[in-house]
Amino acid sequence: MRIKYNAPTTLTFTLLCAVVLALDTLLAPSLAETWFSAPGRGAFRADSARDFIRLVTHVLGHADLNHFLSNFAFILLLGPMLELAYGSLTLFIMILITSLVTGVLNTLLFPVSLMGASGVVFMMILLSSFTNFGKGEIPLTFVLIMVLYLGREVLSSFQRNSVSEFAHIIGGLCGSLFGYFRPARR
Repeated sequence: MRIKYNAPTTLTFTLLCAVVLALDTLLAPSLAETWFSAPGRGAFRADSARDFIRLVTHVLGHADLNHFLSNFAFILLLGPMLELAYGSLTLFIMILITSLVTGVLNTLLFPVSLMGASGVVFMMILLSSFTNFGKGEIPLTFVLIMVLYLGREVLSSFQRNSVSEFAHIIGGLCGSLFGYFRPARR
């Protein structure tokens, strides 16, 4: 019996995030904040290539091991199933789009920086509810997940905390749109 690298997009994404966290924790304490967090409103500099890169790379940075584990418990659970249903390249593109959308919107709307893959987690949660349905259908599982997961995030957004419920909501909306307009291959 051998171990198989069964979900290349999911596993590579996980490995990259783990490497960034390890480097940030052990060797370069400001690495995640400098390169792997989307700037907040007013902090983005249009003349900085680094700030444009950070609009996508923020999903690779995590504040600490707990933050990383809470995201990747879901990503490692849902990612392989989604890669099987949509393909590795398509899932990679979905992750990139979700990263860019959450990064840009955070930079335009919120004064604090954004770090972590929770927008991608919520994209995967909502996308997973579409995996066994055809184009033009809205599965009941999607409606229930939308109410439970995104409803909770909307309610939580009124509390003062260090969590970006907005990124969760936008990630979930991205997953919903991907699932509706790009049905899983059968």
